[in-house]
Amino acid sequence: MPGGLPFPSLLGMLPGVEAGVSAMMKQGMDKLDIPPVPEFLEMITAGGGEIYACKLAMDMFKLKEDDLWEGTNGVLTIGDFYGMCGGENTQIIFT
Repeated sequence: MPGGLPFPSLLGMLPGVEAGVSAMMKQGMDKLDIPPVPEFLEMITAGGGEIYACKLAMDMFKLKEDDLWEGTNGVLTIGDFYGMCGGENTQIIFT
């Protein structure tokens, strides 16, 4: 839908829409053989990757560190994040 139209927000208020969209996304992930999020996070860390939470997102959604996946390395501001990503061979994956 074109940006600025309220339809996606309004649809989300209807009963059952959120569950229906979640089910459709799960089916799409299953078709693409994408592992569930906890398994995907385990695969990343087993391969040497690190998982960090975004401070802004945590503040927006009123999350605490106790709400995070147990393998999370910490909470970063965008400044912290950029400071960590300046080296060679750095790979950034947003999920």
